[in-house]
Amino acid sequence: MQLDNLDWRILAALQDNGRLSNQDLAERVALSPSACLRRVRALEDAGLIAGYHARLDAARLGFEVNAIVHVTLDHSQPGWHETFEAEVMAFEDAHHYVLEDKHAVLVPAIRRFLDENPL
Repeated sequence: MQLDNLDWRILAALQDNGRLSNQDLAERVALSPSACLRRVRALEDAGLIAGYHARLDAARLGFEVNAIVHVTLDHSQPGWHETFEAEVMAFEDAHHYVLEDKHAVLVPAIRRFLDENPL
C-alpha cells in the first residue's frame, strides 16, 4: 500500500489518540467522515494499524520496578538452548543479541511492587 500525506496524518492522529471518533479524526485530517473511514479501513486491512490499545499508567497500577534479569543455564541438558530461547522469546519485549560470538537475551521484566514484600 502506497501511503500519502493524509494516510500519515491519520496514522499520527490515531497513534496519539486511538479513541478518536471517526468524525473527530476526519476533522483533524480535513477529510469527510466517509473518506476518512474508508482510509482507516484500508490501513487496517493492509495491516498497518495492528490494533487499538489502552496506555496504562504502570506506577499507578503498582508496577514500580523495572529489571533486566540475568539467567545462568545448565548447558549439560539436551535442548537447553532451544527450550530457553522459545520460553524467553514468548515475552513480547524480549531482545536477543549476539556479541563476540556470545548470545545474550534481555527480557525487560516488570514486577509488581508489593508493600508486604519489599525488595
